[in-house]
Amino acid sequence: MKMIVEFWNSHSESIIGIGYKALLCVAILFASTLVAKGVRRSINKANDRFEKLDATLVPILCATATYVVYIIGGVFILDIFGVNTTSIIALLGAAGIAVGLALKDTLSNIAAGVMLLFLRPFRSGDFVEIGSVMGSVREINLFTTILETFDGLYISSPNSVIWGNSVKNYTRNGKRRMDIVIGIAYSDSIDTGLDVLKRIAVEEPRFLQDPAPETMVVSLAESSVNLQLRGWTTIGDYWQTCWDLNKRVKEEIEKAGLTIPFPQRSVHVVANPGTAEAAEAGA
Repeated sequence: MKMIVEFWNSHSESIIGIGYKALLCVAILFASTLVAKGVRRSINKANDRFEKLDATLVPILCATATYVVYIIGGVFILDIFGVNTTSIIALLGAAGIAVGLALKDTLSNIAAGVMLLFLRPFRSGDFVEIGSVMGSVREINLFTTILETFDGLYISSPNSVIWGNSVKNYTRNGKRRMDIVIGIAYSDSIDTGLDVLKRIAVEEPRFLQDPAPETMVVSLAESSVNLQLRGWTTIGDYWQTCWDLNKRVKEEIEKAGLTIPFPQRSVHVVANPGTAEAAEAGA
């Protein structure tokens, strides 16, 4: 007991100082956590209220704000213990170069994610085709882009792969053109077929009038004359309109007395003269 008292008497100021600094560090960490949560909550509330930010940008802003708050808190903690932050920054810079070389692929994903968010080739909810993958964009984070396919599959693709491929965005322009192709027989009237398609185009309320629908003879195929109906719809109406028109075009073409031919081949059998003479000699 006497040793403890003597130790306290001789080191009390140092112990109190260290304890005070430790409490300050804990308080700073706790405050940093609260501030980071508050900043994330504020970003989400501001986005919900004004709806000015793309949903893909919100996770990036939240993560960046959190890192900044904790870095500032760490600087305060180092300053409390009297650490020369200038030397630390220089050391971190050198270490950053080494880590950057070791993690160049990871850093390339981050850089690609920043470029995707800056140039905005797609937004959350857009339906895109990237390379061999098609799906709806769910999220862009620092490292990956999250897609969901038609059949509900989850796809996580590195941002560098997305950035290095051509992006086909089916949603961005707000409208799409559908091409309905139907073949009629060569003996059928082309004008009658075109009249059927024009009537369908006029009666379809989901077609946009600008650009206006068009009908044309698109090709002379081997077994049929191919007619085409082109029309524009909004993105939301595209697929249902396409499915409905494929059914209706077939029914209306047949109702008009026109024929939808099957692929045909004419085969001519020519007997070998030598084989015929041999057969006659044997007889």
